Formats: sequence, C-alpha cells, structure tokens
Amino acid sequence: MARLDTQQKLEILADAAKYDASCASSGSSRRDSRGGKGMGSTEGMGICHAYAPDGRCISLLKILLTNSCIFDCHYCINRKSSNVRRARFTAQEVVQLTLNFYKRNYIEGLFLSSGIIGSSNYTMEQLVEVARSLREDHDFRGYIHLKTIPDADPELVRQAGLHADRVSINVELPTRSGLRKLAPEKDDKRIEGAMKDMKSSIVDARDARRKYRSAPRFAPGGQSTQMIVGADDANDGAIVTRARTLYDRFGLRRVYYSAFSPIPEPSAVLPLTRPPLMREHRLYQSDWLMRFYGFTPKEVVATTDDKGMLPLDIDPKLAFALKFREQFPVDVNRATREQLLRVPGLGTKAVGRILASRRFRSLRLDDIARLTVSLKKVRPFIVTADWRPTLLTDRANLKALLMPAPAQLDLFAPPPANAA
Repeated sequence: MARLDTQQKLEILADAAKYDASCASSGSSRRDSRGGKGMGSTEGMGICHAYAPDGRCISLLKILLTNSCIFDCHYCINRKSSNVRRARFTAQEVVQLTLNFYKRNYIEGLFLSSGIIGSSNYTMEQLVEVARSLREDHDFRGYIHLKTIPDADPELVRQAGLHADRVSINVELPTRSGLRKLAPEKDDKRIEGAMKDMKSSIVDARDARRKYRSAPRFAPGGQSTQMIVGADDANDGAIVTRARTLYDRFGLRRVYYSAFSPIPEPSAVLPLTRPPLMREHRLYQSDWLMRFYGFTPKEVVATTDDKGMLPLDIDPKLAFALKFREQFPVDVNRATREQLLRVPGLGTKAVGRILASRRFRSLRLDDIARLTVSLKKVRPFIVTADWRPTLLTDRANLKALLMPAPAQLDLFAPPPANAA
C-alpha cells in the first residue's frame, strides 16, 4: 500500500468523520490563554459549525484517528468488509494538526473519533494520548471532544474525561433488536454500562469541585450520544421514548439523531433509500419539547400516526395542539408558564417576555405580535384582552390554515443561504 502524506490522510479521515453528528460543544467550561499562559480558548456557545450571536462561525477539526476497523457493523462505511481507502494518523500527527490549524485561526477545538484497531484498549489509549499531549505537553486550552469506546478499560475512559471537555458514547441504534441485527459485535449492556460509569465519574468530580477547588475537572461539558435513524425498523415513538430514557438514566447533555445514509456496497439487510431528512428534523423538535417545554414522552408519542411516526408536514408541537384542542385556547394574561409553553408559535424567550410584560399591563393581540415571530400560528390558541378565537380553534380545516402556502420553485433561482 502506498505511503500517504499528512494531507492525503486528512482528506480521507476528515471525510470519514462526517457521519458523526454529536460534536457540539455547549456546556464546556470557559478557559482562555490570557496572561501569556497556555494556548487556545474555549467558548460556551459551541464550536462545530455553530454560529455565535454576532454571526461568527465557530468550527473545530473533526477527524478520525483511523477509518480502519475490526468490527463489521452493517450500516458503517468504515466496517471491516467495506472497500474504502484506509488511512491512519499517529497520536502526534493529530496533535500537530490541531496546533497548526489553531495557530492559523482555522479552528477552536478538536473532535476526535476512531475506528477500532488492534483492540478497544489500544485504540482508546491512542485517543487519550492525543488529548493528554495537547493538555499537558502543549497547555492547549481549546475545546476537546473525544468519542470513547464502551469496550475499553474503564480507567482509560476515565482518563478521557480528565482531558476532554465532552465525551460521547454512541448507542448506535434505538432498539436492542436493531443493534443485534446490524451491529452484532456490539452489546447494548456494555454501552449502557460505560455510560453509567461516565455519569458517576462526572457527578463525583462535580461534588469534589464543590469541596476542593484544586480537584481536577472531569468532562465539564458532560456526555452525549447518537442514534442512527432509518437503518432499522424502529419508529419515531420508540426513538423518542428511548431518548428520554437515556436522558433520565445517564444525565446526557444531548442525544443526536443522524438520518441513515446509504453507503457504497451496502449490506442486504439495509434499506435501499435514506429516510427523509425532515424526519430527523422532527425528532430534534420532539427532543426540544421534552427538554425545554415540559412535554412527556407519552405526550410526544401521542402526536404520532398509527405507525408510530411523527408527522412530516407540521411540527410536533402544532400536532399536539391540533390533537388535544380541549387544552386551548389559553389566556396569555392568566395562564401558567407551563401552559404558555404548549402554545404553537411561542418559544421559551417569547413566553419569558409575556410573563414579564403582563406584570405591568393586560396584554393585547398587538402586544403578542411584537413579542413573537409568527402571530398566524399563535392566534387560534390564545386569548388576549381584545381577542378570542371563538370557533377558530375548533375548525376542521385549522391545520390547512396554519400550514405555509405551497409555492412553485424557480428553476433558475439562486440556492438558499443555508443550502449545502
């Protein structure tokens, strides 16, 4: 096999890392190099392809240590039986790449994952060595996210938490049956055991920091996980329920959803087409409802169809309001925060503004228009001092009234700003 230079390795291993979505950095502790000590900084807003409030794009170096792997997971393009071009970095090559990219102001951190080479312990040792060298040898203070390996020795996983801002352990698939079918070499009990150990270590470290200021930080950004959507037959109801269980049991900071993407030379057990990307988007919206809007998994699942799938044409919050119309309309001048959060079109910031404003005056419909982005979606579900929807909330065609009007696309129109 021809020897690859660093640029060729980077091309292969950066492309191989694009399938991993769990690389945001919210929640990491703030560090900087003011005072002439150390190198780099970390920012709590997020790093991987995120945008700060002032419009700055914040990015990180997202690569695999290697795309070689001893496992043969059906859904993975880097599986043992896949006919892809292989490459491998040494730990020091990753360290130098990270430092060089940072010095050129290309990145503010590192997201590092890897295929399994030799053994789980050997691979985990290499990942930890990258983080250790950056922190201890080069005093790097930027963001580091390590993808850990559940089968590795718990002490190695603990070492990852001592050097990384965030760690993640992928559950891979939503159901146990799906994991057994598509990744038979992986075990859901070992994965959950590793997540449980990580949670305990994070909690212990936080307790120690409260008592002793000199206690080391341990994964201050917490842990996250990722589920592949559409590779098996799990429906949205099962995925939502599984995600809530993971949040509750392991104190996860985030659950990421990655729509299955067909790979070259696929296994016969995989679907031939990818699920609609809107399905992934709806799952993220349902995740937000549970995390920030007080919805229970049972309430989110209640919005699914007879096949357990979330509607693709409307968001799950609107689907809930249309299905449970007896809970609406709500009086914006009297309703609790929990009731307001269930109104379609009202986000957490808008609800906060409403609660603050109504302390000084009785809110009218014009006031709500100034406090929200879209009054059209809100009107059928609220009562104000000068507005009552009367029969509007109960109209049979309310869904059609709230959906955006169809528009013919222009063949020669420029692509939208956020197009890939």
